[in-house]
Amino acid sequence: MILSLSQVALGGAVGASLRYLAGIGAMRLFGPQPFPVAILSVNVLGSFLMGVFVAVAAHRGLTHLSPLVMTGLLGGFTTFSAFSLEAVTLWERGATGQAAVYIALSVGLSIGALVAGLAFARGIFA
Repeated sequence: MILSLSQVALGGAVGASLRYLAGIGAMRLFGPQPFPVAILSVNVLGSFLMGVFVAVAAHRGLTHLSPLVMTGLLGGFTTFSAFSLEAVTLWERGATGQAAVYIALSVGLSIGALVAGLAFARGIFA
C-alpha cells in the first residue's frame, strides 16, 4: 500500500508539473487565447497516452506500473484521461447506454458543480 501510494504521489507531482509547464509553453507560443488551447491539448494528449499505456501495459505485463503512470502521472497531468478510459471501457463492454449516461452526467454535473461552487464561494465573499 505504501509503495503504491508513493508511486501515485511521485507520478502526480510530475504530471501536475508537466500540465503547468504545458500551460506556460502554450502562453509563450500562442500568447493569451480566449480558447483554452493548453488544457484541451493536455486533455487530448493525456487521453491518448492513457490508451497507449493501457494497451502496452497489458501486452508487456507492466500493469504493476499503473499507480505510477495512470493514477499518478496521467491523473496529475489530466484527470480527463481517467474519465475517457472509464467511458471507453463501458462502451467496449457493450454498455453503450451506461457509457452515454456516464459521459453526459460527468460533463453536465461537473460543469454544474463548478458553477454551484463559484456561486457559493462568491456568495460568501460578497
